[in-house]
Amino acid sequence: MKLTKEHVAAVVTEASKKMSDPNYSAVMVGGFVQSQPHVAQFISAHDRELGGAEAIVNVIFHCALVGAAYQRAGGKLRTLTFEDLDSAATGDALARLEHAQLPLHEFVQANIEHDEAKRLVAMIALAIDGAA
Repeated sequence: MKLTKEHVAAVVTEASKKMSDPNYSAVMVGGFVQSQPHVAQFISAHDRELGGAEAIVNVIFHCALVGAAYQRAGGKLRTLTFEDLDSAATGDALARLEHAQLPLHEFVQANIEHDEAKRLVAMIALAIDGAA
């Protein structure tokens, strides 16, 4: 399923408006962790590369927004497996995401500063893309 800039922009705009609610990001992160336990474990395993718990939460939040973009486009987001993650972990994730889902690539580049976080969100976006 190809996402449009409009799908991604709608999710980002909605998130921007809701960020004034201190519970919003907690609900997004908690919901994603609950629905995607393997992804959460995978991200948590990169604690050292990311720089700590706050960075892990930030990556999970951005992955939740990626999932929301697929759902906004009418996709079904199933629980990803470690096999899904392994399949998405080959090659340069950012380059592959640019080719597969340009609007998501642009979202990652514009909203995430840390290179390892960009790589992880891109890889998980590719896993979601492969499963959607």
